[in-house]
Amino acid sequence: MATLILMVGFALAHAHAQTQPRSDATVPTRVYVLGVDHAAQLVAKHDSPAMLEAFLARSRADAICVERTADAFARDDFYEFTYEVQDVVVPYARAARVELCPIDWMPSREDELLGFGMNLSAPPELRPYRGFQQFLTFPEPASLRRTLYHADDAANLDKVRQWALTPAASAARDLPRRMFLYRTFMQAQAIARAAHARPGKTLVVVVGEFHKHDIESILKADPRIDLRQPSSLGLPSEADIARHGNRTQLLAIASFNLLGMQSRTGNVDFEWMRDTLARLSAQRDDAEVQLLTTRLARLTGAIDSDQAQARYAAIANTAGDAMFTWTGVLDRDRLDSYFDPFGNLSIAQRAMVEQARELYRQGKHPQADAVRDAVAAQLKPRQARQLRGYWTADFLGDVDRKSE
Repeated sequence: MATLILMVGFALAHAHAQTQPRSDATVPTRVYVLGVDHAAQLVAKHDSPAMLEAFLARSRADAICVERTADAFARDDFYEFTYEVQDVVVPYARAARVELCPIDWMPSREDELLGFGMNLSAPPELRPYRGFQQFLTFPEPASLRRTLYHADDAANLDKVRQWALTPAASAARDLPRRMFLYRTFMQAQAIARAAHARPGKTLVVVVGEFHKHDIESILKADPRIDLRQPSSLGLPSEADIARHGNRTQLLAIASFNLLGMQSRTGNVDFEWMRDTLARLSAQRDDAEVQLLTTRLARLTGAIDSDQAQARYAAIANTAGDAMFTWTGVLDRDRLDSYFDPFGNLSIAQRAMVEQARELYRQGKHPQADAVRDAVAAQLKPRQARQLRGYWTADFLGDVDRKSE
């Protein structure tokens, strides 16, 4: 069997070499592989959603490859944590009429169950506070300093390179690394196919940064591909970034940092949050912005707990049935999103939860529970169960900060 596999490998390599066109027979496709940290655009001012969109416009891409399998992409089904894909790249490409190419590979459901004993894409009924399938946060201060072209420097990703090259101590536990390598190889093959179909054109690939340099090492010998670093295009100007910004992006940034579990880390660019909310308020100071502004004031210590409760109560009484502009929620039957235990609530319901949070922190648990139960009574049974399940110190606490 081993001999047969080697013979097939040699035959395929020979056939590939024979069918490769001469390097001068066609104009190569320009390929830029932009490595991203999924959803980090929401915490890093210099790697923001508007900057990413401005980069895409600057690249003048004829097609953009995104990290999703073809069948899932056809259903508009994305990984829940790839904010940059479904909330920036895809809307931009569709508005600008730029072709989109899905390039990911994932094992079948049967193989997931065989190899890992679970469905990797299905979150548990209650996501854990820590560990596998926990809410997405960026606890490291370096995340806030991230820039658009961070991944162009291979040294920034040396830890993952070493992990990918080093087998696990036990071969029985080596599946994640082996699957990562195979997945990256298949991504590279899909990119090559997309590039070959567009000779002389420009192809931009937006992919998790851990895959970037291995993809490039696989593609670099292809005479039909002209690999270029995204940083060679230079940074978008401030005017370009401003032109590609919008209210939905600003609300997503504020919500992720102030309402989600990111606030529990204390690793928040509060100056950026103040600027973001000032811009939003100048556009339209509605209940959503007032809620976020109150939460920012409470997190920074600009108002005390009693003041916050009064503001939240007023918002709950005036917001009506208004919903948040952006939540990141994929499963509308759940209460949570990938970053926020209470993400799938109306603005009024969320104001009540924040009021109850203040009561809970003051030790007024019966009063807090009464407000919580009033919210639960408005929810579907499953959502109400999740609300009570997340009603713990881990999910209700905050990192106290002095007013700046």
